[in-house]
Order: sequence, then C-alpha cells, then structure tokens
Amino acid sequence: QVHLVESGGGSVQAGGSLRLSCSASRYTYRKYCMGWFRQAPGKEREGVAGIDSDGRRSYSDSVKGRFTISQENAETTLYLQMNSLKPEDTAMYYCAYEPTYTLARCSGSLAPVDFTSWGQGTQVNVSS
Repeated sequence: QVHLVESGGGSVQAGGSLRLSCSASRYTYRKYCMGWFRQAPGKEREGVAGIDSDGRRSYSDSVKGRFTISQENAETTLYLQMNSLKPEDTAMYYCAYEPTYTLARCSGSLAPVDFTSWGQGTQVNVSS
C-alpha cells in the first residue's frame, strides 16, 4: 500500500499561484497512474490533472493552461503547479495513486473511482 501525503495548500488571492506536493512512500509497480483531485463543500470529488508512469498528462478543461502536473525525485514526489488561481479553485486537494499492469486501464483517467490509494488532502482557498 502506497502512503501519500499532500502539502503546499494555503490561502491566496485570485490570480496568485500555489504549488502542491504529494510525497509517496514507495511505488510498488513499474506502471502506475497518479492524479490530483479536488472536492469543494457540497460538491463531488473531481479530477484535476493526471500523469502516468510514461509521463503522459491529462487535465480537466477547467484547469487546462493554468495547472501543471509533474513528477520528480525518482518519481516519489508528485507536484501540481497552480497559476492564475480563481475563487472557484477553492477546495480540498487530494493526490491519488493507482498501480496497474497496463497503462491503458487508467492513463488519462480523471475519474476518482479509478484510483485506490488516496492522501488526506491539503486545503486551497482562493479569495476574490
């Protein structure tokens, strides 16, 4: 089981930037998918950005062009660079991990149901 810990959340004004980090204890599979998700009060959890072990990235339309997902440190740290933040980006942000024998099963997916390991989340507040 991969243990995920998010950090980097905070409060910023609209137009500002934040970088979220997700530290993973270890990856047990050579092939995997990871993603960033968010959930605002009263709303369902939604996918924001995803990346697979081959480096393919996917983004939701609401963040495309503003957010960038990346990996570093021998792929044990996942990042989400968030620029041009808007009040509607306010939410709890979670990272998630899904091991797989075939990337076709999860690559490009931003559906929470496709991921089985989750962090505890980090709060992002964007004021107008």
